[in-house]
Amino acid sequence: MDLGPTRLHEIPAPDVLNAIRANWTEYYTHLGQAPGVELSEGPHLSWMLTGIPDPFLNVVFRTNLPPDEPASVVDEALARFRVKGISTLSWLAPTPDVRPHLLRQGLTFSEGGRGMAADLAALPESLPASPGMAIVAVEDRATFQSWTHVMRIGFGTPEAAEPDLLEVFAAIGSGPQIRTYLALMDGQPVATSQVLLAAGVAGIYQVTCLPQARGRGIGTAVTLAALLEARRRGYATAILQASDLGYPVYRRLGFRDYGRLNEYRYRGERHPDVGR
Repeated sequence: MDLGPTRLHEIPAPDVLNAIRANWTEYYTHLGQAPGVELSEGPHLSWMLTGIPDPFLNVVFRTNLPPDEPASVVDEALARFRVKGISTLSWLAPTPDVRPHLLRQGLTFSEGGRGMAADLAALPESLPASPGMAIVAVEDRATFQSWTHVMRIGFGTPEAAEPDLLEVFAAIGSGPQIRTYLALMDGQPVATSQVLLAAGVAGIYQVTCLPQARGRGIGTAVTLAALLEARRRGYATAILQASDLGYPVYRRLGFRDYGRLNEYRYRGERHPDVGR
């Protein structure tokens, strides 16, 4: 779903949400290229599994069930996830016909985050800078190590998963389509962001800030760095899925709310440290 140069306020909300889902598909397909990650793109389901105990890093991102045997497709997929020891997983934006099969298998419904979009032309060129703050592009393994450390803490992923996070994001986090950013405060890493340029829009991902650094405009600044890169690359529209915590930040940057992005959650043996 390419939104092209059309002004965002002229685009129907369903088209914006479809563009968000199309960028999701590209993002998870991109993550699926990392070593050790399982990417499956079939006629009925597409998924990406890292095995990291985080529901956004094990994802069914496309669903197109056959009308004759929909239950068997869902059952076989979940059986595979259980055999692989997947402890937590998101089944994103499934069609209504999938709902009874997911509920029967013990998945729980979630409204998901808010689908949001913004006109990149309306972005500010800069924001008032906090003393001691700097934003850097993440391109080498040492900086990715700092980035994954902050991202893990910000999202509450278990500490034991940090080496696996590093392997995934250091492999795919820098390239023609994707750029990754780290915010420093007095030289210390404190916040993260990432942008994927795909499906005609700039998708914002992995925005988080260490708890002790929140409320100082750092998350806004690291998000703006990713957005300005997309605008420099000729993109007109940015999209994202906002948590309740991030929602006010994105509103200040000019994002509009286009509705909830429903999902279902699977949890096997839940790790006690998982926080999101």
